[in-house]
Amino acid sequence: MVIEQSDYSNLNKYPDWLFEFVKVPCRLNNYSGLLIFVLSMTNILTYLAAFLLYILIGWFFWRNTWDQVSSKADDHVLITNTWAHYAMLVPLVLHAMTLYQSMFVGAGLSFGLSNAISTIVWLTAFIYWSSGFFKRLQGLQTLVAPVAAAAAIAVLLPLFFPSLRPLDNTELPAFKAHLLVAMMAYSLLTIAALHALLMTVVERHLHHPATRSILTNLPPLLAMEKLLFHIIWVGFILLTLTLLSGVVFSKEVFGQPLTFSHKTLFGFISWGVFAALLAGRQLYGWRGRIAIRWTLVGFVTLLLAYIGSKFVLEIILNR
Repeated sequence: MVIEQSDYSNLNKYPDWLFEFVKVPCRLNNYSGLLIFVLSMTNILTYLAAFLLYILIGWFFWRNTWDQVSSKADDHVLITNTWAHYAMLVPLVLHAMTLYQSMFVGAGLSFGLSNAISTIVWLTAFIYWSSGFFKRLQGLQTLVAPVAAAAAIAVLLPLFFPSLRPLDNTELPAFKAHLLVAMMAYSLLTIAALHALLMTVVERHLHHPATRSILTNLPPLLAMEKLLFHIIWVGFILLTLTLLSGVVFSKEVFGQPLTFSHKTLFGFISWGVFAALLAGRQLYGWRGRIAIRWTLVGFVTLLLAYIGSKFVLEIILNR
């Protein structure tokens, strides 16, 4: 008995990952159906492989960072950490492959909440991983473990929460440039927020010394603060370009005139917070806890601007 394609119209309400197991094997009873099923299973295994490698590498860095005493670190430990750093490239590449598979479906671009979070986390992990090749930034690689853990969760989001509605006007070059700059801004400001949290831990450690070796390998607090503002400056410039491209070239980017929304409001509030922080740094020498608080406030506001609005629209309102 051959089952017609129309008999499966009601299965479209299920998520795409369930489609791999339910619809594909039944849709065709020939070698083509088997081939599609094998390819679908390969895609799922790519997700799982990236997840497991992130977990293993993150666990390795966590064990070596927290359990090793820096004064006793020998050449073997340093060489092992170097190899682990290179190994991080494998899950990053697999993660990029899964993003490509989940975002470029057909002729459109699928970029819902899960893909947005996964892309931002991947870019954050990639930029952070790349910084490890610069000698003066190698001491900051203590955050590889939490970054890998976040990436392990993010890589699975498009699999379990696929984006069902492709974006409009994705064929426009202006839109592609706008999206790329926006994701880079999000990623750099995410790193700035993580860096600010790390500075909070270091500052607390100065007042309450502990035996953990993770903090002894870090650069001085003043050097970390200087690096924080370098990251914020680059992220702020990219955020400015993102807002300008969305406002000035709204018709070319989105195919419609600018409309006021919660995303626009929180985006400009976040820009104002970071602008005030950088101005306060230049004019009044803001540093320490003031800089950390403003950085975190700006980052949270930025999350509300895009991730928060997408969560409300896709998860709560189901639009």
